Amino acid sequence: MRLTRCQAALAAAITLNLLVLFYVSWLQHQPRSSRARGPRRGSAAGPRVTVLVREFEAFDNAVPELVDSFLQQDPAQPVVVAADSLPYPPLALPRIPNVRLALLQPALDRPAAASRPETYVATEFVALVPDGARAEARGQLERMVEVLRAGGARLVAAPVASANPARCLALNVSLREWTARYGRAPAAPHCDALDGDAVVLLRARDLFNLSAPLARPVSTGLFLQTALRGWAVQLLDAPFPAAHQPPLATAHARWKAEREGRARRAALLRALGIRLVSWEGGRLEWFGCSKESPRCFGTVVGDTPAYLYEERWTPPCCLRALRETARYVVGVLEAAGVRYWLEGGSLLGAARHGDIIPWDYDVDLGIYLEDVGNCEQLRGAEAGSVVDERGFVWEKAVEGDFFRVQYSESNHLHVDLWPFYPRNGVMTKDTWLDHRQDVEFPEHFLQPLVPLPFAGFVAQAPNDYRRFLELKFGPGVIENPEYPNPALLSLAGGG
Repeated sequence: MRLTRCQAALAAAITLNLLVLFYVSWLQHQPRSSRARGPRRGSAAGPRVTVLVREFEAFDNAVPELVDSFLQQDPAQPVVVAADSLPYPPLALPRIPNVRLALLQPALDRPAAASRPETYVATEFVALVPDGARAEARGQLERMVEVLRAGGARLVAAPVASANPARCLALNVSLREWTARYGRAPAAPHCDALDGDAVVLLRARDLFNLSAPLARPVSTGLFLQTALRGWAVQLLDAPFPAAHQPPLATAHARWKAEREGRARRAALLRALGIRLVSWEGGRLEWFGCSKESPRCFGTVVGDTPAYLYEERWTPPCCLRALRETARYVVGVLEAAGVRYWLEGGSLLGAARHGDIIPWDYDVDLGIYLEDVGNCEQLRGAEAGSVVDERGFVWEKAVEGDFFRVQYSESNHLHVDLWPFYPRNGVMTKDTWLDHRQDVEFPEHFLQPLVPLPFAGFVAQAPNDYRRFLELKFGPGVIENPEYPNPALLSLAGGG
């Protein structure tokens, strides 16, 4: 059948429309970075900020209201809702190209780029918006952009008028000490971190250059990483309003969110290498090993723990356990009448600063061999491992004829007890290890023993401990700290 010119034109129009619909449908299912080139970041042709929603609970949230509030101010506003896996119950998000759901957990049927959040952001700036916030007036994000462009801070934040609005904090992060210390911010509105609900704006390149840009809890992870880099945040006065129907309105929902939030926070801090958090007012939170868990490091090779290669020192939870074990063991020895003294690196730490050396991984005590029979726990350890009423484990060391007291059956942080005996005025022993300080010494260093502060208590030490240490380690050892095996790794950085 021959088509008329009118019919041909109509067929062509229908075909063109079908092609356009097919292209739009295809475009909606592509990561933003794979689309055809559109307006450049920061151009006047479109928004400069992507709203990124990451902090919400799938089981109870106000994310649809949050998204709608920003779209009411600007229908072209780019919005990315990021979740580890597909939220359930499903989120009722608008089915439009500028609203995307990013699933961050890799999947067999999706390309690698689909699980990277930066794939979905094509703007110069990103606003991290917590659940429960909403937009009230057009231009709020643009005003934050202008403040950021004016300089003075790498991040700009606006509080959310919720039950927990943001406030400024000082934050010092020490990777070497595995510690984050929070305190009062000395010069608000510029500070290191925020506590509470806030919309936080920063450049997209800054956010996605962080090692864990969207780890949850977002606020905890974000400010630990930015404070370590010295990036300040400026907290503005003008707040974002809270949602009309705020999430977590029931007691059960709040309980569930708090429980899951604590678990996420603990997992994040451990993953980022934070074992101790010190809060304003002195409250401490521990996220490392305990009596019920293994210690934070494995078998030590060459007297050089793995953490030293990471440019870190002994985790604070391990130092705490060593101090507790040392205090306890000394108490048992003193009560039993066993003569003991600080040995090796433990004596060196006491002489330097009255504590365990910050990178040490055990405590060493010398004891008189003839006194071993005075102590019930040591007598028991001669026959096999003994777990006492406090959960400490007393045993004969597998490396030789000396004793070891472990923090617990699970946590093998320990105090080593080295039995010496006098021979012709010289203290010697039966087991010698390949340690520089493992040498004989005159008995007169122990007659008498003298008290010396150590690890929060007073222990016994050789009477001329400077000469004793220089006999063991060499001249100037107190004034010149060094790692235990500088041939492998030096404190100065060589190795």
